[in-house]
Order: sequence, then structure tokens, then C-alpha cells
Amino acid sequence: MHEETIVFERAADIAGLEASGALRGSVAQFAQARGPNLIRRTEALDAWCRLRAAHGVWQYARALDGAPSPESSVREEGEAASAASRGVNFASQDYLSLASHPAVHEAARAALQEAGPHSAGSAILLGNSRLSLALEQALGTLLQCEHVTLFPTGWGAAFGAITALVHARDYVVVDQLAHASLRQGANAATRNVVLHRHLDSGHVRELLAAIRARDTENGILVVTEGLFSMDADCPDLPLMQHLCREYNATLLVDVAHDLGALGPNGSGSLGLQGMLGKVDLVMGAFSKTFASNGGFVASASHAVKRQMQLFAGPHLFSNALSPVQAACVLESLRIVESSEGEGLRDALLRNAMALRANLAETGMRCIGVPSAIVPLWIGNEQVARLAGRTLAREGVFVNAVEYPGVPLGAARLRLQVMAGHRPAQLRQGARMIGAAVSGAGAALGVEPARQPWPRERARG
Repeated sequence: MHEETIVFERAADIAGLEASGALRGSVAQFAQARGPNLIRRTEALDAWCRLRAAHGVWQYARALDGAPSPESSVREEGEAASAASRGVNFASQDYLSLASHPAVHEAARAALQEAGPHSAGSAILLGNSRLSLALEQALGTLLQCEHVTLFPTGWGAAFGAITALVHARDYVVVDQLAHASLRQGANAATRNVVLHRHLDSGHVRELLAAIRARDTENGILVVTEGLFSMDADCPDLPLMQHLCREYNATLLVDVAHDLGALGPNGSGSLGLQGMLGKVDLVMGAFSKTFASNGGFVASASHAVKRQMQLFAGPHLFSNALSPVQAACVLESLRIVESSEGEGLRDALLRNAMALRANLAETGMRCIGVPSAIVPLWIGNEQVARLAGRTLAREGVFVNAVEYPGVPLGAARLRLQVMAGHRPAQLRQGARMIGAAVSGAGAALGVEPARQPWPRERARG
């Protein structure tokens, strides 16, 4: 479809859409619902979501028909009986396209035949398998952290690591843009949670100095990410670890989005910054690159692993990874570390840079560094919703992210690139995205977004 047609069709029905109220409001207004009946007071949120869905601006709870491929079939929420829409997929997390790799599929079939589909227990109570133990060893070798604890989800690994190690009198210093699993884990563990300005190591030093000036008895956990999932930027890991050593603090780095997809042998930001085996705690998720759910915590300390086994609730009180999941991750890890994996990472980076360049040609600007995550800053939630609706109708699937995924006023289209995307898909997608965003802004009378650059975010 031509760009002019996209803008014209959106402008023609914009008045009715605005009048409906589907573009107004935010999930934030329902975050602290009031009323004596816990169930009844949820109804206002559901009514607002249904209103958005009725007008095509509720881009959540969608479903794939088939695998998460560069071109996919997608159903909107509640459309199980209707035909799925097919188009270019920038909404799935399968960075190296391993979810469709024949060797990963064969590993899953072999594991299913050998051990069945179910772990049948917590990892502490006979839920481990030959495959999960092999996965722990292989991850430890890649990360140069000998002791690895597996979790059924990446979210559980983040939450469990913090709540197992941090006590009520301890402190957590966490990047203000860290993933919700990390922030919720911190808030569950202690009231002494301090947010530091994004990527601002100077602010981290100030906070650590202030804490140690008044308390030398309790622990401090500093939490950051190897690659931030909504901004696609990276911290200075050597400096962060140096600060932790200086103030007797412990550093935890979440490598969910970079491990496997970046760095030599897939070692992520740790490998790129020469920090393999040098960071206190490393946690991550398998769901971005390794073709399965699950997560892990790694360190050089067997005592830390013991602490995870007995005090990390999502590890202790959840069933372990299934043999099939462990086999998929293990085979994906083998590919990641091979010459084939190097080629897939090269393809992924080429695609990410090409998509950014194609978007720039349409006047759009992305934030962050080249990686599988390509965040297109929008700012205004109404523009993001309207652009997302148009793109879904035209066969380009993106994640239009707003609160609670990002702060209010920081909406964006988070595009996720795969190694398997073809150049034509990137060009077509970028043209459609540029037209949809520009058209949405023009139709709503909103000036083009001026996203905050990293240093501006760090000061604020």
C-alpha cells in the first residue's frame, strides 16, 4: 500500500476514533483500583481495554498461528475463530531464528522420546535431568562462571536471585530503567531500594558512598542489564564492577537480551567488554535467543548456588525446566558457540543496522545501539496506538509499548529483528512504519517526537 493511502485512510476516521475515547487514558489510571470488592473493582480496566480492542488499538494478548518467523500469521485477542492476518513480524523474540532451526527441533524430539515432556518436580526434589545438568555445565563454560542455577522462567531468575540474597536491612541500587522482574524483586526483598539514573555511573558512586557512610554492616546489591530491553543501550560494566569492589557491594548483570545474540561466541555484553568471569552475579533468560522459556543465575561461588537452591522461591517451589526445554536451550547454545552461530549473529547485526538505516530514510529516529532490539521513540501514547493499529491492518506486526512497560509519556514501537529477516522485509517494514507514525502524528496534530538522548536521561 502506498504511504499516501495509509495516511488518508487514517485521517478519514480519526474523528470517530477520538470521540470513542479509545485513544485516551492509560493503564496507570487503573493501577490502584479502589472499592471493597476485589473482583468487581477490576471491571473498569476491562471495560477500557475492551473499548480499545473494539477500535483496533489494543495490541496486546495477540496470538501466533505457527512459529515466530520473520513472516507470521497473527490473531488479535478474542479472534480464535476468525482468519489470522499475515505479515512481516517485528514483534517476536527469536533473535537468531533458532526456534525454527532443524537441529533444535530434532533435539526436542529426542528429549521427548528419552525423558518425556515433564520434569515432574522442583529442581531441588528430583526435577533435574541429564539434559539440565549438561546445560548448567555448558552455560558455566560460556560465562566463565562455574556454578549455574536454572529457573523455569527468566522472570523467576531475576526475582529469585534478588529475594534469595537480599535481606530486609540490605540495600538495592538499581537502574531506573531495569526490567520489572528486577525492580519487583528488589521491592519484595527490602524497603531500602534506590533507583539510579539510567547508565549514570557517577550517580551509582554517589549512592554507594552515601550508603556506606552510614552503614558498613549490611549488604548492597547493584543491579543493571547487559542490554536494556526497551532502550537498547549498555552500561559500562568494568566501571560498575570496580565501584562495587570499592564500596563492598555486589553487582548483578541481567544478560537476557544480549547473551547469544551479541559478542564473541555469543558472550554478549560481558564478552564485548572483557568481563567474562569478572562479574559477581550473572542472570539471564533463554526466551530471547535460545528457543525456549527458562532462566539462570551464574556465579563463581558454590555457596551462592546453594543459597539459590534453598531460598530462591521460583527455583525451590516451581517445577524445573522440562527435558524438552533443556534440550532446546542446550542445542541452541551449541549453535550459538559455533561458526554457524557467528554467521547468524552477523546476519542479525546486518539486519538491525539495515532496519535502522531504512527507518532513518523515512525520517524516523531510533534510540540505542545496533542489536536485535530497535526501539523507535514515539513519546505520545495516542500516536503509538494509532500507528500500531494501522501497521497491524497493513500486515506489519510491531510491539507498541506504553505504561507499564515504559514510563508515561515514553511510548515507543519496540521492533525486534531476527537473523532470518530478508532485506525486502526490512525495507517494506520500514516504509510502512515511517508512514504509519508520520500519518498518526499528522492526524492527531502531534509534533514529531524528540526522544531524550542517553545523556539527557542520565541527568534526569
